Amino acid sequence: MSIHASMGKKPFSGYMTGYLETLSLVERLHRLLLDVIKDEFERTGLLDINAVQALLLYNIGDNEVTAGELKSRGYYQGSNVSYNLKKLVEMGYMHHQRCEIDRRSVRVRLTAKGREVRDMVQTLFERHSDGLEGRNVIDIDGLDKINTSLRRLERFWTDQIRYIY
Repeated sequence: MSIHASMGKKPFSGYMTGYLETLSLVERLHRLLLDVIKDEFERTGLLDINAVQALLLYNIGDNEVTAGELKSRGYYQGSNVSYNLKKLVEMGYMHHQRCEIDRRSVRVRLTAKGREVRDMVQTLFERHSDGLEGRNVIDIDGLDKINTSLRRLERFWTDQIRYIY
């Protein structure tokens, strides 16, 4: 019996149980990803950068972006993007420059040091990809199905936000 059923509410349906498990898995997987990156950096002795900052560097890649663009992509909820960008600039992982058109906007891009971190994360992801495939953990069709389902969930949630406003 679920907690809600014991409080006088109807028990969860099978669908609701599955949905709650999906929510829990997405949250846990994100935290695990950060832990995996942190572990890799500790193993290699890179201790001045955290996993969220490393993902910022990885996702920026060879692009030049604004902090607003990173925030609007929504990848870094729960972290202060502006703070992390400031720290990455101070530590020499990123260059920043005021936008010529809108002086309030700052554009950022990776330095050589930032590209080294991006490459470390890329190598880690390649190693994981090879391991998943080599050990038959999940095949390409399974990944495609997961990605399709997660994109549908993302679209549903996005529509819910738009509907509210």
